[in-house]
Amino acid sequence: MKVSELARRAGVASSTVRFYEDMGVLPAAARKPNGYRDYGAGELARLRLVVALRRLGLAPVDAGRLAALCMDRGEVDLDLAPLIETQRAAIERQRSDLDRLESELTDLELTVQAAGRARHSSEGNAVSSKPIRVLFVCTGNSARSQIAEALLRDFGGADFETFSAGTEPKGVNPFAIRVLKEIDIDWSGAASKSVTEFIGLPFDYVITVCDRARQSCPVFPGSHNSLHWGLEDPAEVEGSDEHKLEAFRRTRTEVATRLRPFVELARRARQEAPTPA
Repeated sequence: MKVSELARRAGVASSTVRFYEDMGVLPAAARKPNGYRDYGAGELARLRLVVALRRLGLAPVDAGRLAALCMDRGEVDLDLAPLIETQRAAIERQRSDLDRLESELTDLELTVQAAGRARHSSEGNAVSSKPIRVLFVCTGNSARSQIAEALLRDFGGADFETFSAGTEPKGVNPFAIRVLKEIDIDWSGAASKSVTEFIGLPFDYVITVCDRARQSCPVFPGSHNSLHWGLEDPAEVEGSDEHKLEAFRRTRTEVATRLRPFVELARRARQEAPTPA
């Protein structure tokens, strides 16, 4: 077959084939009497293998070397197994990152909607000079909601009045205190609180910080804008103290990622609420 046919069947450009030949990635094909190169099934199989290896992240020369080993020795599984395993692990990490990004985008979209509701609900009322009241709710009020309360107090300053509570309070997790101390927030005096202490009190936002896939988010009664941030519980991570600490650091980062746009959107919603004529 001609180079154009070879390239088409391998899913690359003819110039790519010539490039691989010039680089030594592919051996030069035999030439016909008329001078044209003649490619057969062997060259097509090698090129397809090179293309596949390139997609797995190998450099051209490395892809050519491994393809040659596989073609000449016939030990495809033996040579490719470690590479495939490495790439599978990389794909799994990318999938996890994409899932987390999708969750963050969903939470941001809901935050925008909640800020919009807060702005429209203030129509006809004077812009309040009181702080924006926020309550974070989860089950134990030991980790996620405590970290969220601490970070919002730090990020929001005097513009926010922040609380946290749990449906089944069980004490502040010491790892939550440690990761907050790492960023110069002293949370050693915090205590878990029950949501019953806050029922009937006014809030602008009530934010549940549960893992949507594994837990049932508690419902807090009353008039407010509700948000649900899907966060895994770092307290469920097992292993060494360092392993647990890393889980709490991830939660701190995830909470901060959601809080920063929330702070600005909530402030803007309060500022843009129209003042009666």
